[in-house]
Amino acid sequence: MSETRELTVENIAHLLKQRGLLSAAQVKDLLAREKAQQTRLVSLHHPGALRRGHPVAELVSPAELIASFNLEICDAPGSWLTEDVITEVVADKLGIPYLKIDPLKLNLDVVTAHIPRPFALKHLIVTVAEEPGAITVAVANPFNLHLVDELAAARRLAIRRVLSSKSDILKILREFYGFRASVVAAEAEAANGVDLGNLEQFVRLKGQGEIESNDKHVVAAVEFLLQYAFDQRASDIHIEPKREKSLVRFRLDGVMHNIHSIPKQLHAPMVSRIKLLSRMDLAEKRRPQDGRIKTSVNAKEMELRVSTVPVAFGEKVVIRIFDPDILLQDLDSMGFNPRELTLYNSFINRPNGIILVTGPTGSGKTTTLYSTLRKLSSPEVNIVTVEDPIEMVMEEFNQIGVQHAIGVGFDTILRNILRQDPDVIMIGEIRDRETAENAVQAALTGHLVLSTLHTNDSVSSIIRLLDLGVPSFLISATVIGIIAQRLVRRICPRCRSERELTSAEQEYLRLGKKGLTVWEGKGCKECRGTGYKGRTGLFEVLDMSDRIKGLISADVELADLLAAAGEDGLITLRQVAVRKMLEGITTYEEVIAMTG
Repeated sequence: MSETRELTVENIAHLLKQRGLLSAAQVKDLLAREKAQQTRLVSLHHPGALRRGHPVAELVSPAELIASFNLEICDAPGSWLTEDVITEVVADKLGIPYLKIDPLKLNLDVVTAHIPRPFALKHLIVTVAEEPGAITVAVANPFNLHLVDELAAARRLAIRRVLSSKSDILKILREFYGFRASVVAAEAEAANGVDLGNLEQFVRLKGQGEIESNDKHVVAAVEFLLQYAFDQRASDIHIEPKREKSLVRFRLDGVMHNIHSIPKQLHAPMVSRIKLLSRMDLAEKRRPQDGRIKTSVNAKEMELRVSTVPVAFGEKVVIRIFDPDILLQDLDSMGFNPRELTLYNSFINRPNGIILVTGPTGSGKTTTLYSTLRKLSSPEVNIVTVEDPIEMVMEEFNQIGVQHAIGVGFDTILRNILRQDPDVIMIGEIRDRETAENAVQAALTGHLVLSTLHTNDSVSSIIRLLDLGVPSFLISATVIGIIAQRLVRRICPRCRSERELTSAEQEYLRLGKKGLTVWEGKGCKECRGTGYKGRTGLFEVLDMSDRIKGLISADVELADLLAAAGEDGLITLRQVAVRKMLEGITTYEEVIAMTG
């Protein structure tokens, strides 16, 4: 390959065969289908380009084309030949460092300051790092050396090359340059005001490729930001005003990451744009407000819940992203252990009673409830939910939103909900005596009630209900099960490695057996160097047995309830977490962080 000074499908395919990633049969089949696949990809991703005379080779890179066949790597079942794998092999062959670009580790100013956007797009080059007198650029074509020489001469900088996939480079160019261009243009317009227009309730966001330079700049900046959050699978977007700038942060797998900083004068226009999309009062800046945006991403509907609150330097906005793929899961894929899953399924199949899901904010309670309701949903079942606010609109359920402004609270709705002939009732949260009493009455009259409480574990929920004023005999008569849950990060499977627990760690977890093996992630390009990828649930499931019901009274002690639950076989959150650690699903550090 180094002799030909050119990347072609043929020489890359033979290189992959030499490295043992493709068989001779796979290479032969690939080369036979190369032209047809190339034409298909061009017509699919670049319609009209051939009529305009664009060379096919410039439109689809060899690595893109080979990756599009979805070939399985030889002797590695379940592993596929991706564009990243191919690019890494080529980089190794040529002796050039390979870089899997992580957008969260890039600085917006560094990316956009050194190379003009048209030049970067034409030559597929992006700045990924900066140091005094030098920059590091990611390129898609390792043989385009004169390009780097010209850039070094023009910028009077030393330039270090790394090789990255074409897809990664294009993604960064569209996201970062698009956002920067919108911010700069909006900043120039800020003094004259920005026309924010009007929109329908359902908002159709454009993809990065559709957002044009003549779109209103604040509008485009907000759309780039939302698209970026969707691409990174963020669960929350925070836009925080500071004294001299505004900070944009994303929450990924439960951890906050700094993303961008924007000029302070653009904060108010961007907040106004978001408030307009979410049907908030634009003039009200002194009171907290809640709103929602419904949109679609890749033909999949997404719910965004928006909250604004006044802080020291302006209005802070938090946008929570509800992805149906995450919010609605099969119960057996959420992290339940077999015993806990069997117990929970027995609870939800009862005709009546109260099931409580407890845990702090962000522990996955909403996912558990919505996934349960979807499992229970059928033409024969009438499901009614009472939420504050409605987390995600689902056609299968009859969802009622609390409206405090007109005096419609949980207690008001619950007093009238039984006239709606429900089979299953979901109450967003039991937070006061009236709501608790109405939930109990619904259970006593033959309905299955699901709700949440904010307690640290399952047994404490009984004490909490007593504190709310629910008589002990009614708790015994209606509550059938309580689930406490947390979310822990999963170890990245790509960089997972073994180690032994230290004696101090074993002593802290009260594990008697010595020499226990656990796992941790070393950090790789797949997990952005964190060692973690994705999250799973920890579930503590308390069955309201006769033993526990017999103890419930106005002056019952928590210790006595815990002892009785232990005798009934309760596996605590700590024990569940330790089991997942020993199974290699999560780490010692996550066990301590999530279970104290």
